[in-house]
Amino acid sequence: MVEAERATEPAVRVSTLELFLDLVFVFTITQLTSVVDEDVTVLAVLRVMLLLGVIWWMYGGYAWLTNAVAPVSSYRRGMMIIGMAGFLVMALAIPDAFGGTGWAFGVGYFAVNLVHSGLFRYSAGRGAARAAAALFPLNLTSAGLVLAGGFLPVAWRSVAWGAALAVQIASPYLHPIGGFTISAAHFVERHGLVVIIALGESVVAIGVGARGTSLGWRLILAAVLGLVLAYNLWWAYFGGDDERAEHAMDRIEDATRRARTALRAYGYAHYPILLGIVLVAAGVKNVIGHTFRPMSTPGALALGGGIAVFLAGDLIFRRIMRIGRPWYRVACAVGALVTVPVGRVLGIWQLAVITAALTVLLAVEAHRARPAG
Repeated sequence: MVEAERATEPAVRVSTLELFLDLVFVFTITQLTSVVDEDVTVLAVLRVMLLLGVIWWMYGGYAWLTNAVAPVSSYRRGMMIIGMAGFLVMALAIPDAFGGTGWAFGVGYFAVNLVHSGLFRYSAGRGAARAAAALFPLNLTSAGLVLAGGFLPVAWRSVAWGAALAVQIASPYLHPIGGFTISAAHFVERHGLVVIIALGESVVAIGVGARGTSLGWRLILAAVLGLVLAYNLWWAYFGGDDERAEHAMDRIEDATRRARTALRAYGYAHYPILLGIVLVAAGVKNVIGHTFRPMSTPGALALGGGIAVFLAGDLIFRRIMRIGRPWYRVACAVGALVTVPVGRVLGIWQLAVITAALTVLLAVEAHRARPAG
């Protein structure tokens, strides 16, 4: 029996069920990291970028969904579990998504999309339901392309999934999204939580990279450096600025402008942030596995380039939200790329240089931002 509730119900804070969904979603981050770690090539990174783009768009759709439809009933929670199952199937399919498990990725994605559309249609408030209905044909088109692509040959699969991502990116500009009511507190917290859980992947990478390595001072040193690097990424993203972002969102009174800002800041700008985390985690695993040995050029690029991509996404996010003075981070992003030759000499040297530079940068930035007196 279809639920009769119709009022828009923006949740004040993120529910534990949403946090559970985030844990399932971050499993996709773990799987993408494994793909890069096992095959650090341009083709592998491009494929990871494509998969992450498709997955992140649908995760974002669920963040918008729970912002308007709180999972407070058995019907809603049951549908959310089905959506989680779809995300889980997609994650399991990722390692061979461009091979034999592409069909599973497509089926999982299609299920996730149908649950999302169904909950918006039957449980959201009138404005959000109307806005979602306008987007439904484009969402169905992108989901259909992902599903069909899973059954196509590899070359055509890439084309179909690339087309699906293009449709997703264009859809908010083809139909108005001002009908969505954005609860700033919920929206900011939801995305902050997924970032911090994804950062946990960098810590997990330390343990995975240490498998089969005897515990000694070298491994301990590399592990501690990896932990401090993950902390620095946390500091760069949060550091009190999540509250400033919430206040900045609250100050936007026009519904259409608020929705556009939410889309640009938490949709588009967060994509490079998560991609950077994937690359950094793969780079850290590579360092831990080759503590006092030279890294391959792709491995060193994953570590240095991952930091640069993360900081670039952070810069874009801050620019959109008009918070902070992040220009120190431009120098650090460039500096991270410059460390690639260092990693070619010794992996742990590159990890140490990046960690030290980021620590100094953030400390100076925090000191200069401190009010006088």
